[in-house]
Amino acid sequence: MVKAIFPGTFDPITYGHIDIVQRASTIFEEITIGVYENSEKKLMFDTDERINLIEESTKVFSNVKISPYTGLTVNFAKKIGASVILRGLRIGNDFEYEREMALMNRQLQPEIELVCLISSLHNQFISSSRVKEICMLGGDISNLVPTYVLESINKKLTNI
Repeated sequence: MVKAIFPGTFDPITYGHIDIVQRASTIFEEITIGVYENSEKKLMFDTDERINLIEESTKVFSNVKISPYTGLTVNFAKKIGASVILRGLRIGNDFEYEREMALMNRQLQPEIELVCLISSLHNQFISSSRVKEICMLGGDISNLVPTYVLESINKKLTNI
């Protein structure tokens, strides 16, 4: 049984993330979406809120779990028995970042492999940071995130 971990902050989850999960769910027997808790990024949603949005977004996939974590991703992967770290690649810069991270991770946990899926063409430009920025500036993000994610973002923005 091949288990994979799909790590990230997912602040918020987007159609780009969901596309990677959907495609990976046909490749791996189990995927754990690892929600990184101690990010240095400025987060819109706390960990529980991000987990709830991810649960709602991925409930159609029977082989997907969600779990918060801290520390090194490779250590979390080993702890849950995952032999693969799953990542989505959008642009060339993503490849360079993931390549460097994979080489470092191989030094730390050589038995854990990196598998990258290229984002679908219509998701190549989507990032959580851009989604939040566009929404905060009054732009329409309804084609970038599920409706309940959009509603959660709008609710956050009205409470600021």
